[in-house]
Amino acid sequence: MHLIIRQGRIVDPTQRMNRIADLGIEDGRVAEIAGRIRTRGRTEIDARGLIVAPGFVDMHVHLREPGREDAETIESGTRAAARGGFTGVACMPNTQPVNDCRAVTAFILERAREVSRIHVYPVGAITKGSRGETLAEIGEMYRAGIVAVSDDGHPVQNSQVMRRALEYTRIFDLPVIDHCEDKDLAAGGCMNEGYYSTLLGMRGINPAAEEVQVVRDTILARQTGARLHIAHLSTRGSLEAVTRAKKAGIAVTCEVTPHHLFLTDADVAGFDTNTKVNPPLRSQEDVQALLKGLASGKIDVLATDHAPHTLEDKMQEFDRAPFGIAGLETAVSLVMDRLVAKGVISLERMVQLFSVNPCRILRLADKGSLKPGSWGDVTLIDPELRVEVRSAEFLSRSRNTPFEGWRLQGGPVRTVVRGKTVWSL
Repeated sequence: MHLIIRQGRIVDPTQRMNRIADLGIEDGRVAEIAGRIRTRGRTEIDARGLIVAPGFVDMHVHLREPGREDAETIESGTRAAARGGFTGVACMPNTQPVNDCRAVTAFILERAREVSRIHVYPVGAITKGSRGETLAEIGEMYRAGIVAVSDDGHPVQNSQVMRRALEYTRIFDLPVIDHCEDKDLAAGGCMNEGYYSTLLGMRGINPAAEEVQVVRDTILARQTGARLHIAHLSTRGSLEAVTRAKKAGIAVTCEVTPHHLFLTDADVAGFDTNTKVNPPLRSQEDVQALLKGLASGKIDVLATDHAPHTLEDKMQEFDRAPFGIAGLETAVSLVMDRLVAKGVISLERMVQLFSVNPCRILRLADKGSLKPGSWGDVTLIDPELRVEVRSAEFLSRSRNTPFEGWRLQGGPVRTVVRGKTVWSL
């Protein structure tokens, strides 16, 4: 056996498994799970006291390369992901140039082969240049290796274009990942519209700006029969719309981010630009609805929307600074401390949200499970690990986190890809 992970608590919802056992990996794939594997491994990991889970996949990441390597590169972003417990990331297409053709997709994959020790799954643009006007070369990008399409950061305003995208992606069984935002309703706002935007004298983004397009997209998904995934869902109304669509049999899934679960628009009061995200931090009422949706199974995925920016970009007036936070290295610890330890969700549910469901939605073959024959991608977590968020120690090139100084319990201690350790504490 190449690798044996000894006596960890294996948590794998695909096998309804939550028990202490040995996990053996041979030739990059899971070979055996047993109470005790009698053979010796060339490499053995003592996992006593650790959680052993199928590798976590972050299906919403911005790696910035090509074009903004000052904020992040494929190398630095994937190192940060490995440290955060992720064995794979799906990278959004809003690079410079936009990933809207075979050449850019091929560049990202080739660069990842050169510098990344984890899996990189490119997401192609819905429209050329993400301008929302004409469809990108989706077929060519699919053949080059994309796993989904999205104009994330540039929501598709034209409903006919979105309809055509949904129709076309059915040919390739690709999900359409949409950043739902009606630009007219958003009206150039920089935080959630409500009590705190009024108090702070800031232009607000009405929750309806998101909810209108969520409803539109679910209607179009029903009409086309395509697979729709709602990115970074943030309001109670959006969750209600997705829930109705699911009950109607529409092929829709959704994700939430840690920052939309653990922060509210009240946290913007200090004008810290690290709290400026899009969609914006919402009300306490919205947060409570999302937490209930997470626990009940209405929400499918936890994703970071890792959006790194340079210090110079973020050191501007709040209304001028770019949206986004760096989330890869804090997500798992936040969820362990604020959700699992407090009984909001179970370990099994966490693994579904971080691993099983992202792999299912993106159709990642033999991933998101530790069944024999699956790829040996494993995330090991110490539930007792003491973590203090220190952005100066990030492996990401960017430091834009609103969680600076937070003390958390639980976090990743080792990340294994195809039977090889790519990061360990």
